[in-house]
This record gives sequence, structure tokens and C-alpha cells, in this order.
Amino acid sequence: MAGDDPQDLLFLCALQNAVKHGGVPQAGAVIGMVMGAHPELRGRAKEVSALAKQAIADVAVLTPEERVATLRTRAPDMYASLSEKHEHRKVLPDLEKSGNGVVMRFAPNPSGPLHIGHARAAVLNDAYVKQYGGRYILRIEDTDPKRVDPEAYGMVVEDLRWLGLGITETVTQSDRLPVYYDLCRQLIERGGAYVCTCDNEHFRDLKQEKTACPCRAQPVEKSLELWQKMLDHEFREGGATVRIRTDLSNPDPAMRDFPAFRILDQPPHPKVKAHVYPLMNFSVVADDHLLGVTHVIRGKDHIANTRRQQYIYDHFGWQVPVYRHYGRMGIEGVVLSTSQMRLGIKAGTYTGWDDIRLGTMRALARRGISPDAVRNAMLAIGIGDTDISFSWDNLYAENRKIVDPVANRYFFVPDPIPVTIGSAARHTARALLHPGDTARGTRTLEFEGSVLLPKSEIVPGTAMVRLKDLFNVKIAWDGETPSFSYGGDSLADARSAKARIIQWLPAQATLPCTLLTQEGEMKGVCEPQVRTELKNVVQFERVGFARIDAADAFGVRAYFTHK
Repeated sequence: MAGDDPQDLLFLCALQNAVKHGGVPQAGAVIGMVMGAHPELRGRAKEVSALAKQAIADVAVLTPEERVATLRTRAPDMYASLSEKHEHRKVLPDLEKSGNGVVMRFAPNPSGPLHIGHARAAVLNDAYVKQYGGRYILRIEDTDPKRVDPEAYGMVVEDLRWLGLGITETVTQSDRLPVYYDLCRQLIERGGAYVCTCDNEHFRDLKQEKTACPCRAQPVEKSLELWQKMLDHEFREGGATVRIRTDLSNPDPAMRDFPAFRILDQPPHPKVKAHVYPLMNFSVVADDHLLGVTHVIRGKDHIANTRRQQYIYDHFGWQVPVYRHYGRMGIEGVVLSTSQMRLGIKAGTYTGWDDIRLGTMRALARRGISPDAVRNAMLAIGIGDTDISFSWDNLYAENRKIVDPVANRYFFVPDPIPVTIGSAARHTARALLHPGDTARGTRTLEFEGSVLLPKSEIVPGTAMVRLKDLFNVKIAWDGETPSFSYGGDSLADARSAKARIIQWLPAQATLPCTLLTQEGEMKGVCEPQVRTELKNVVQFERVGFARIDAADAFGVRAYFTHK
């Protein structure tokens, strides 16, 4: 740790803590760091405690950018240790039977665009293919026409491309109906399935009683004849079902002779003319086997499906893939239901699939969330079987590591009020475009007597504020009416007065700016140079990161990313 002066040590430890965790550090944490590294100071605990309070106060008045720059300059070793920890990535657990590479698959329904809930399986599969080598199959599972949105075929591919996944081949199940039909015939011939023409409610009652329906005992030839009639449209919807022969004594009713094919006439499928469709458990087994899938990673909600699918594998005598079932991931704060999103879009509640109040990949992209951040957040969650709650803060932390080094800094003043500052001569502020990269240069802001300040910062009782990169402003109050005067250039004076450092803009040189957040709009003004950042993520100092979505000579429209 740099230096031996207790005050200096405490300041640097407080600074490191603030950079690592954000916010203002607790005195106990800072004192503990110093005492642990310098046990000789334990006899001066009272003095150290008093010095710690001052050190924390000195850190509190610094902006996040100033904290990083100060730590990097004054204690590069401490800064480097933080960077090394931030770059650490959790290694996924090994997969058994992976010595010859793996074949993984991601299998969404084309019911709408992908959302953050899809990202876990998509990313984990991709990571294992990269780790072991092999193939990564995108399988579009569209054999339920009730869950097909024709536009989603393209959206799913676009979303996966945005995520940067290494898809090696794409398969669409509706293109493979003849394959499934042939396998169904083979399964009936093997005695592993039969065609049931019982009324659904009657069959359900028999199943609950662990009793076979009359169709179960019919000869294979009869089931083959009925199967052909299904394909020839001689049954109406609900008139016949292919069922997998299982153990009727299984304690779980859902395992008893579950359906494999059904008849559906409405709605019509957008890609194929079909009357008979495989259900998920059959088509999944068929494709996993025929495509050579070696490992399947999916949620615990599929454990029952894994048990059902085991029957089909056994009937065919096929090798079962290695399964890993991860715990449920609860996600709050955004709408994920495709049906609810579609209704909201039709009603005008949402502007589209990329409305930033939604949890879709395209909504995250519009806000300025990096696909690398999504991947890193999912890898950190991993494939544990414990149920968890997804943390948006963790995703934002991952994204911050990516955008913070590249995002230029600008001032955005929400709800601005004009302020004339008495006794202040003309000043030129030269603010760094990025505090960590002086080579990018500066922005020049000219002060000529009046400024625009955030209304929320001028509250009764405030005696001084510091205009960032400019000077101090004294505030005198006559009741609730403030007056403003020049308070000198000294940053040390501002810190001594515990003055807030706030953003500002010259009254004569601004650009209207609307910042859209998940809670609503923030109207304000920003630096004119922001319009050169179209489609980039910038940091509005003291407000947060934002992606510039639209910009011209008349104004800027930006989407709030996160703090």
C-alpha cells in the first residue's frame, strides 16, 4: 500500500473502496483495511477513527471519474489489483463425456424476439462449444402453430447474431415433418407407440386410475392403419392422438402414456400445410438423436420432460445425451411474456419490441447494453441447480466495465433553470472528454455570466455548489429566493465546504435533449457536441450512461442505460 501517513493511507483505502463498490464507503471497512495492512496503527485507534471520517468526506465530494483517475495516479498498484479482480471470470464446471468435443443446441419457439430469460441457455451452450470445440445448432421449434409469429423467425436469428453466438447450423422443425412422420411409423412398428381414438376426458380418467385405454391393446397393424388415416385427414382435430407406451403404474400421472402427435387445423401454419404435428417431447428426441446432440443444458422445469423423453430413447435403443438442469432464474422489473408484449404493442402502450421497458434483447441493445455484458452476466450465473433471482445490478456492473472506458463524458442538465452569477468574470472550462484518456482531448464550455443548472440541485439551505470544471458558486437565500455569486476557483474550498459538484451548461450554447428512462422522460439540455455521438453510449456526468438514439441540429433523443 502506497505511503505511510495514516491520513494518506485512509484516503487511498476509502478511494479504492468507493471505486470498487460505488457510493460512499463505511468507516469500519476503511479502518479495517488500514489496520489489517498496518497493525502498528492499532494503538492509535481513536486517532485513526477521526482521520477516517475526514478521508471518507474527502472521497465523497469526488465524482466517480475523479475517484478512478485519482486512484490510478496516486496508487497504481491498488488500481491494478482492482482491475485484475474485475477481469476474473468464473470457469464453468466440466461436462462429462466431452473429450471428443460437444454438439449443443439452443431451441427457441418463434413466438417473438428473444428476451433476457432466453440468454442463459443460449450463452451457456455457446460457452461450452467454445470450451470443448464442436457444433452449435440453432433449432427453431415451430411445430405448434399456435405459438408461431412469422416475423419471429428473422428476429430470433438477428438476436442471436447480436449476442455474438457461434451458431454453426440452423434447423427449422416444420421443414422436418416427413422425418418425424417416418419415425412415428417406426415407433409404432416397434410397439413403443399406438394411436388412441378415445375421448380426451375419458382417457384422462383412465390414466388417473392407472388403467389402459382400449386402444392400447390393439394390434400394431391397427395403429399403423389409424396413423395413416391421421395423415390422410380422415380424423378431425381431437379425433386421434399418437401416445407413447410407458409404465401405467408410474406414480406421476404425467408420465403415463403421454401424447406424441396430435391433429391441429387452426390456426394454419405460416410455413407448411400440415394436419398432424409432433409434440415437443417427440420432436426434441428425434432431432437431438439425428443431429448428434451430445449435451443438453436446460432449466429444472424440463426435468419431467427429460423423464418422458427417456421412454422414447429406450424404445428406439438410442444413446441419451448428457443432461444438465439449472435452477430457475426469476426476473423482475420488465415484461417478458410475449403475449403481453404483443398486446401492449398493439394497444400503443409500447412503441415496439425494442421498447426499453421490455426485457427483449433488442430493447437492451437500444438502451446501450453490450452483448458482451449479457454474456458475462450469464456466465457468472452459471449452471447451478439453485433457484436464483436475476440481478439487473450485476448486468449493469458488467456493462459498466465495457462502456466506462470508451464512453465520452458530457453534461446533461435536466429540468434546467437559468442562473446569473454575480461578480464572475468570463471563464473558459476545458473538460476532459474522458478522465482516463487525456489523448481524446477536451470539450470547451464558455461561461459569460449566466448558466443553466439542474433545478433539483438548488434547494433552500444550500450555501455553495461547485460547477464541475469551472468554479465555486455561493448561494444566499432571502426566504426561498436564492442569489448567486462567484465563490472562487479553489477546489479545496469546495471540499472544505462539502459543496456538491454539479453539472452545468452555458445559457447561450445548449441543445434540447430528451432522456428516456424506464420510468419516463427527462427533459433538459445537453452539450451541442453530443449530436456527434449518434448510436454511441456516452456518460452524462452525474446522471448516468445513455445511448444516443437520434440527434440533429434541433435536439437529441437518448435512452438511459444505467448509472
